[in-house]
Amino acid sequence: MRSGCFPRCVLFDLDGTLLDSAPDMAATVNRMRAARGAPPMPLAELRPHVSKGARAMSAAAFPELGGEVPAEMIQEFLAVYGEELGRHGNAFDGIEAMLSALEADGARWGIVTNKPEYLARNLMSSLGWEQRSGVLIGGDTLAERKPHPLPLLHAAEAMGFAVADCVYVGDDERDILAARAAGMRSLVALWGYRLQHDDPLTWQADAMAATPADLLDPDAWP
Repeated sequence: MRSGCFPRCVLFDLDGTLLDSAPDMAATVNRMRAARGAPPMPLAELRPHVSKGARAMSAAAFPELGGEVPAEMIQEFLAVYGEELGRHGNAFDGIEAMLSALEADGARWGIVTNKPEYLARNLMSSLGWEQRSGVLIGGDTLAERKPHPLPLLHAAEAMGFAVADCVYVGDDERDILAARAAGMRSLVALWGYRLQHDDPLTWQADAMAATPADLLDPDAWP
């Protein structure tokens, strides 16, 4: 465990880690369902799938597809989501205080997400993070995406930090896999989105936190 100060560089996943985007996602799939004459899907049913991406959310919203989601439905999802982006979701409670604590300690932070970069970038100004985040890597920014380590390695290099000086925070197993492959310390955001069978204890992260407020304690960080 570290003691006394925060990591010098913290990289975050976006959906389910910094941002409670499930309400935006629910509005998206329910517009798609309404267009097909289906009733709304309860937010609670969609929430566990949000960190899995557009394909997983579409599969959850239309179980009759048996998981076989056509490419045109993914494009429809992204188009509708672009219109709902930032209209319903917000940063999780405690995120702003935690980011401010990092900044006050002289740490820097950035975002590495599998969300398409243009969608992530469109959110930044509305959240007030455009100037605060040191880097933004989307799922289509580079040739690889998480769980490949390249996005994390690229983000650390772009911010001028050694991998050993960075911690990656995410709510999905692929976040932890990416960090481990990059040789970067990792922390599971337990407040995020998980399927019922997901067991973060098996992901072998360096630390876990139940709430963003827990991360106001420097000793909670790996």
